Parts: sequence; C-alpha cells; structure tokens
Amino acid sequence: MLRCGDGSLYTGVAKDVEARLKQHQEGKGSRYTRAHLPVTLAWSKECGTWGEGLKEEFRIKSLNREAKEKLVSGD
Repeated sequence: MLRCGDGSLYTGVAKDVEARLKQHQEGKGSRYTRAHLPVTLAWSKECGTWGEGLKEEFRIKSLNREAKEKLVSGD
C-alpha cells in the first residue's frame, strides 16, 4: 500500500515491491499515483503466490479508509 502526496492510500500487487515502488515514484506507475506524487511505501505483505496476492489486494481494496489506516498503523 502506498501513501500518496495528498495523504490518500493506493493499493496494488507486485512481484518486486521495491522495483514497483520506484516505478510509481518516477511517475511510471499507475495513472492514479502519477497524479498524486510523491508516494512512499506505507505497508506491504508477502504472499505465497500471485493468486494469494491478488486476493489480498481485493480484500484490502474493499476496506474503508479507517480500516486501511489501522492496517498501516499496525492496529
């Protein structure tokens, strides 16, 4: 999960988190993050398979803002 310059949170899935973060930071990531630079890594979770990662992404995207903030803060 990325924290964007405007304070919003962006959720995605990546095989190489550091490389994907760099793409977002350089404005070469998603359209959303390009419009909300700068971005920093707020939270990540390693999953066993790509499919598990996609399920986790879907689960997180379905959370409301408060629940996402709790996840980021470790609550």
